[in-house]
Amino acid sequence: MLTKRIIPCLDIKNGRTVKGINFLNLRDAGDPVELARKYADQGADELVFLDISATQEERETIYDLVRKVGREVNIPFTVGGGIASADKVAHILRNGADKVSVNSAVVRRPELAGEIAREFGSQCLVVAVDARLVDDTWIVHTHGGTRPTEIELYDWVKKMEDAGAGEILFTSMNHDGTKNGFACDALARMSDLLHIPVIASGGAGSMEHFKDVFTNGKADAGLAASIFHFQEIGIPELKEYLYKEEIPVRI
Repeated sequence: MLTKRIIPCLDIKNGRTVKGINFLNLRDAGDPVELARKYADQGADELVFLDISATQEERETIYDLVRKVGREVNIPFTVGGGIASADKVAHILRNGADKVSVNSAVVRRPELAGEIAREFGSQCLVVAVDARLVDDTWIVHTHGGTRPTEIELYDWVKKMEDAGAGEILFTSMNHDGTKNGFACDALARMSDLLHIPVIASGGAGSMEHFKDVFTNGKADAGLAASIFHFQEIGIPELKEYLYKEEIPVRI
């Protein structure tokens, strides 16, 4: 059985790690380079770096910061934010990333997913999806969750799998930062629909929430930010808990 992955997420704005609730009211959470080093040392399985304002500000990801973080970690490192072409993917990978995360750009131009997968391999492509539950329908949002689309979640993730995505990173905007648990029903439906790994994001607040997302939510990985940044849960303690609960994790 494949082990379940624990993934800290660094949401970056103006060169600093930030965290909010439901994508709003951001507060400073520390230096991304120091946090990346700490999480790698603590046994995180992977690291995600999201330049959350790059698309809104119509600029490229902060390459020098990506480079600095890449030098500090020896675990798979995913970078997202403002990546809108295969050329930019190549630049991100040259600066130390192992994978790229694309979101708004593939909504705007879905064929980009296939272009990236063909040139760099599906294992390199994580399609991030921010969605909000609106009147019993999950609606995909772009530009850091600020712009709703008319795209329905499950149709979209299946389309991205067919296009060549290697993983789906699903963030529930309704659950983000609330610490009330992941969107396990949506995640389970997604995991049953797809043949690629699903990373759960949005709502982690306790160790039990991770157990729930790996069992009831059927997720392959659990991503969280504030509980790690503000030292509410330690990664070694979380993995020990999951191991005792018979969840397969890398200790």
